[in-house]
Amino acid sequence: MSTFILYFKLGYRHILDLYGIEHMLFIIALMAIYLLRDWKKVLFLFLFYLIGNSISLNLSVNRIINPNPEIINYLVSVTLFIAAVSNVFRTEKSTIIRRPTKYLFAVIYGIIQGFGLAHYFSNIIDINRKITLPLIAFNLGIESGYLLILFLYLIISWIFVNNLGVSKKTWYLVISSAIAGIALTFMFESRYWIQ
Repeated sequence: MSTFILYFKLGYRHILDLYGIEHMLFIIALMAIYLLRDWKKVLFLFLFYLIGNSISLNLSVNRIINPNPEIINYLVSVTLFIAAVSNVFRTEKSTIIRRPTKYLFAVIYGIIQGFGLAHYFSNIIDINRKITLPLIAFNLGIESGYLLILFLYLIISWIFVNNLGVSKKTWYLVISSAIAGIALTFMFESRYWIQ
């Protein structure tokens, strides 16, 4: 198996692994207010998230910035909670005003998530060797995993909203509230919180 395929699969599987469910939940929380017909907005927001994610992954793996992993894990839970709760308190007027802010938050969320992914990547590779190809492959695997989750979420939301008659607002409120509750659990279980 080539190095590229190996690290691509590691990135892809890490995102889809239930032990790393916060990655799946985060993408869903970030995109919960959108439906399949909003695919252009979703891709644009997703791009901003990936920019932040890729920047921090590279900075951390290349030892330019090395934040404490326990603090990052806690911040991942906090940002998951904030992303979900912001959907709960969302209004149509606030969406128009805050659109640029949402992109900024997507970059910030991506940066925090990227630092968490960098910690995982650093544990599976010998940093003293050439890491460019494995890092690119791992990052592309992560992005592919995120895209799959995003696509599945949009299809499921389309089924519920367009075919089963659930209102869009009810849909994203239920999804966002559930994710906020899970994020609170993650926050309180964090080792950083306990110390």
